[in-house]
Amino acid sequence: MANTKSAQKAARVIERRTAVNKARRTRMRSSWRSVEEAIAAGDAKKAVEALRAAESETMRAVTRGIVHKNLASRKVSRLSGRIAALSGAKTAS
Repeated sequence: MANTKSAQKAARVIERRTAVNKARRTRMRSSWRSVEEAIAAGDAKKAVEALRAAESETMRAVTRGIVHKNLASRKVSRLSGRIAALSGAKTAS
C-alpha cells in the first residue's frame, strides 16, 4: 500500500491508465481477429476492409504507447501477405 499522498494518487492514476490501455489493446486485438476470420472464410474483399480498420487501430495503439512500432508493422505486414496470398489463390483458381 502507498504511504504518501502522492504515491496514493499515483496508484489511482496507474489504475485508470491500465484500464484504458487494456481496452485499447483489446480493441486492437479484436480488429486483428476480424481480419483472421475473413481470411479463414476466404473472403478477400472483407479481409481487405478489415485490414484497413485493423491497421488504423494498430497504428493508433503505437501512437498511444500500447505496443511497439516494430510489433505493429510486423503484424500488419504478415496479415497483408496472407491477404495477398488469398487474393492470388482466388485469381489462380
